[in-house]
Amino acid sequence: MQRTHSTTAPYLPPPDSGLSIIYQDDSLLVLNKPAGLLSVPGRGAEKADCLASRVQQRFTDALIVHRLDMETSGLIVMARGAAMHRQLSQLFEQRKVSKRYLAVVDGRLAPECGEVNLPLITDWPNRPRQIVDTAHGKPSQTYYQVLQYDALRDTSRVALSPVTGRSHQLRVHMQALGHPILGDALYAHQAAREKAPRLLLHAEYLSFPHPDHAQVCEFFAAPAF
Repeated sequence: MQRTHSTTAPYLPPPDSGLSIIYQDDSLLVLNKPAGLLSVPGRGAEKADCLASRVQQRFTDALIVHRLDMETSGLIVMARGAAMHRQLSQLFEQRKVSKRYLAVVDGRLAPECGEVNLPLITDWPNRPRQIVDTAHGKPSQTYYQVLQYDALRDTSRVALSPVTGRSHQLRVHMQALGHPILGDALYAHQAAREKAPRLLLHAEYLSFPHPDHAQVCEFFAAPAF
């Protein structure tokens, strides 16, 4: 779900203050990625600094299994070696990985729980933006649950559980409901963009059967917002 950083703004990754490792063993790593850091290198030497490169300085065999948007913070799994990378990648492809994100969206989301099913496709003239396209889009599905409504700010704190993993899926789904995620420079209207200094989207929970022993492992990282 990573997007290429806009060429109109410089890439300014957060300072490297050390890895936030949630879990590690000989087979895999689970890390908490800070907002503003690419998951993998972007185009050009100026976008070489990323989570993968920082991790590989310490764990030379570490390989990215999935990605988060640069602006999104939260949990990312990295495999230790090519064989484990294949096994973990299969878990994601087979949808055996449970994911939950925390977002703050504009307005009062109603009903307070529901499901979004919308086909998405890249808006090529305006890439990396994604759009809903009922004729050519790929299926995408997200469940949501409102956790809290802030009447003073007119915002809703929402748990998002994606079934599919399309690019920008959660951001487009919330926009399509009329409640864009705060701080979203691509999909939010100006008022919602200005309500937060960053995209308020965080991958807070992951669970999957560990490839070594099939025991289900659960990981959690609280958001900073």
